[in-house]
Amino acid sequence: MKKYTIYDGPEGPLLLAVDDDGRVIRLHFVDGAPPIEPDWEEDADALGVVTRQLDEYFAGERTDFDLDLAPEGTPFQLAVWNQLRRIPYGETISYGELAKRVDRPGAARAVGAANGQNPIAIIIPCHRVIGADGSLTGFGGGLPWKRWLLGREQPQGSLLGT
Repeated sequence: MKKYTIYDGPEGPLLLAVDDDGRVIRLHFVDGAPPIEPDWEEDADALGVVTRQLDEYFAGERTDFDLDLAPEGTPFQLAVWNQLRRIPYGETISYGELAKRVDRPGAARAVGAANGQNPIAIIIPCHRVIGADGSLTGFGGGLPWKRWLLGREQPQGSLLGT
């Protein structure tokens, strides 16, 4: 049975879920009722490793996650999400650059749509993708979350486009 918990994030609650094998399947920003599937069981202990690593990340003590992930999506979405995981901590790229990295130059909108469907936010760092002009663009958790996440990852004293 899949397990879930609601995690108290620094900018609001997050829904965390793992599959029967303990692989992360969801990290979702909660705005209203959390999107819990009928076959999920609440079990914070089953997500202890995930919550510990999130605590470390939010405290600035972790720059990379060491978790087994099992996102479900189309082959194109999976390719985009795999590329997102290759964006180093503290760096950002544009949607156009991400499209090039998945061998689909000119498909920035399709990449943006796949980015927006990322089922494991933060751990698969979709927040590291910004507009070509450096602006912060849409984000599932809202722009305050995106700004907070990018600010957390920036070296002290660096500027972040708004």
